[in-house]
Amino acid sequence: MARELLGKVLVREVDGQTLWGRLVEVEAYLGPDDLAAHSKGGRRTARTEVMFGPAGHAYVYFTYGMHWCLNFVTREAGAPQAVLVRALEPGPGVGRCSGPGLVTRALKIDRALNGAPLQPPDLYVLDDGAPKSRIFVTPRVGVQGTGRWEKRLLRYVVDSPYLSRPLPKLLRPQSGSGF
Repeated sequence: MARELLGKVLVREVDGQTLWGRLVEVEAYLGPDDLAAHSKGGRRTARTEVMFGPAGHAYVYFTYGMHWCLNFVTREAGAPQAVLVRALEPGPGVGRCSGPGLVTRALKIDRALNGAPLQPPDLYVLDDGAPKSRIFVTPRVGVQGTGRWEKRLLRYVVDSPYLSRPLPKLLRPQSGSGF
């Protein structure tokens, strides 16, 4: 699902405004076996309960005492997997979106949207038919100490100046390479 989300448009309608950005960086979290996932070991808490629900809902949580993060629940009820939105190419009038906390700040997303269905009018994803860019896959950001999971290729990006972390030099397209 993470790969399929890249290039689509995330829309937030709030306070009479339509805020949006194109998804350029996401990370997959694969449930109870994934030591970097909030649902690792099947841990079920008030905070993670949304992840255990059906696909197509927002999982919004507070981290580091200062940032909201937005995830999309991606599996059927009981299979707690999600995709973290790490970066957007911002639409007109939208601030910086080059990190999970910046995405939620720019789109005015907070705990009020936790568990909300990803459908109009509040928060939703559109496929506007834009051509797909080349997708790169790297390890996730900030998951050190999770054993083999810290090296798993579960971060999906397109080459964009809006990424939270640039692509490693070995993956960056070279001019004249045809990418």
